[in-house]
Amino acid sequence: MTLTELRYIVTLAQEQHFGNAAERCHVSQPTLSVGVKKLEEELGVLLFERTKSAVRVTPVGEKIVAQAQRVLEEAMTIRELATAGKNQLSAPLKVGAIYTIGPYLFPHLIPQLHRVAPEMPLYIEEDYTHNLRDKLRNGELDAIIIALPFNEPDILTKPLYDEPFSLLIPADHPWAERSHVSLEDLDDNRLLLLGEGHCFRDQVLEACPTTRRTEDQAKHTTIESSSLETIRHMVASGMGMTVLPMSAADDRYYSSELLITKPFQSPVPFRTVAIAWRASFPRPKAVDILCDSIRLCSIGTPSDKG
Repeated sequence: MTLTELRYIVTLAQEQHFGNAAERCHVSQPTLSVGVKKLEEELGVLLFERTKSAVRVTPVGEKIVAQAQRVLEEAMTIRELATAGKNQLSAPLKVGAIYTIGPYLFPHLIPQLHRVAPEMPLYIEEDYTHNLRDKLRNGELDAIIIALPFNEPDILTKPLYDEPFSLLIPADHPWAERSHVSLEDLDDNRLLLLGEGHCFRDQVLEACPTTRRTEDQAKHTTIESSSLETIRHMVASGMGMTVLPMSAADDRYYSSELLITKPFQSPVPFRTVAIAWRASFPRPKAVDILCDSIRLCSIGTPSDKG
């Protein structure tokens, strides 16, 4: 039994004439007749009554033709799905990002993607790296935007850009007149950090040697928070200072009368932002255009690690 034979019987049932049915199927009349006869022999029943003047569908043939029509419709749906699959930019893409990247990247990324891939909307999640990793592996997410290092079996990773860190201080801080700030200067000042679980916290501690204290000492020199925005508000209120990735440094809430951003002296600490996706993911073009769009709207410098 083939789809071609099913198409023959459906068309013959509609036309009730072998010649007309053959013409619609773009085959010769003998070819169609042989195909119908072959199917009848395989099924062991007569699907059509044949006379010199007419072709009629038998009662059992009516049921089989109706089912054949449904099969042909389902086969067409499969072809349509396959056609849509060939356009890898025609379906939603499920993207996750860590908390310290998503809020600052997505407002720029979504308009850019809408211009270049309007049929590929983003489903977005923000979470910790370890949660995003799990969702990527089990298929809940198609790609995740994280900071390196990130190593997982069967997961491909591509560095996108290097993002420098800067220091956020109150406008009345004694360092307000400096053009640059040294990492060593952070030693004797109240530094506000993200809480445990945020990879950016670990990156700041790694980049700023003077903040690597014992647990007891750290309790007296750092205040942990759940988000960069909460920390920004605390700095504005005079609680201390913080280190921010460059994408989060532009202030949307406070004027320069309250907050000032200062660059670090060389070597400037930075993080490498990367994208990760399953090696088996069937839409590599979608990942490629996502990478290109992220690079276009990022404010960091292209990474030389990829």
